[in-house]
Amino acid sequence: MSDNFLSVRPAAVDGSPARPAAEPRGGTRPCLRVIASALWRFVKREPLVHFAVLGMLIFGADALLHPPVKDDHTITVTKALRQSFIDNFDEDKARVPSDPELKKMIDSWVASEILYREGKALAVDRGDDMIRDRIAYKLQLLIFDQISVPPPTQEQLRTWFASNHDRFDEPERVGFYLTPPTDEATARRQLEDIQTQRESADLQKQTRAILARPVASLAPAFGEGFRDGLLALPLGQWSVLQSKEGWHVVRLDSRREGVPASLANVRDEAARMWHTEETRKRAWEAVNRLKTSYAVRYEE
Repeated sequence: MSDNFLSVRPAAVDGSPARPAAEPRGGTRPCLRVIASALWRFVKREPLVHFAVLGMLIFGADALLHPPVKDDHTITVTKALRQSFIDNFDEDKARVPSDPELKKMIDSWVASEILYREGKALAVDRGDDMIRDRIAYKLQLLIFDQISVPPPTQEQLRTWFASNHDRFDEPERVGFYLTPPTDEATARRQLEDIQTQRESADLQKQTRAILARPVASLAPAFGEGFRDGLLALPLGQWSVLQSKEGWHVVRLDSRREGVPASLANVRDEAARMWHTEETRKRAWEAVNRLKTSYAVRYEE
């Protein structure tokens, strides 16, 4: 991100105030003295000129100290804006909008611009989270547009991959059958029916086949006790296990060990993810630099 986005460039490289330009050589200053002396003698002979000169000085100073206010009641429909309406006309891509259609789109935009300016003048945007979030989002996009991240070096990519390899590893997976949750006594009766092949048709329909489930997802979904009990089962054996929701009849059907990823096989994807994270990191740093000009207070 360029420094211009965050700060105003100082007047001089060394931080000192800007100096006036050097006067040209060749006697310019004596010439100005002669002109000023002649003008002063003329003013002394013509008292009415005093008021004219004084008025010029007053109006000149006022113009410097109070520049004209920007005319917020002038709305300019630029050629680029008109062309954008034509380019974005989506009713029929085979043609451009007619003059009445184009006028209608422009009139709608002008009305929206008027309402926006009037609403902003009345401060109706204050306290509106939707407006605040939208403006913040647009500035966020602007910050991201200003960031240019070069491709990672081999060392940068290796270091990043070493800390994030688990995002590329093939996880350990299991497949199993699971009956709906119930109480322990019912689950044990169902287990007996399944083992003797006397289970009801409803139970058969309600039993789920869960395929290639990552082992790391078992504890959050079913609980650690269920995960440990499932992994301790021999393949193909029905058993009763308790999950967060209740008791189930379970059969471990398959188990596949995880495979660690190598950087050589996922280099392109890893480089893309590194680039995304580095861009976000630099954007956050830019926001923190902006934050230094603000005082954040927390009410108790």
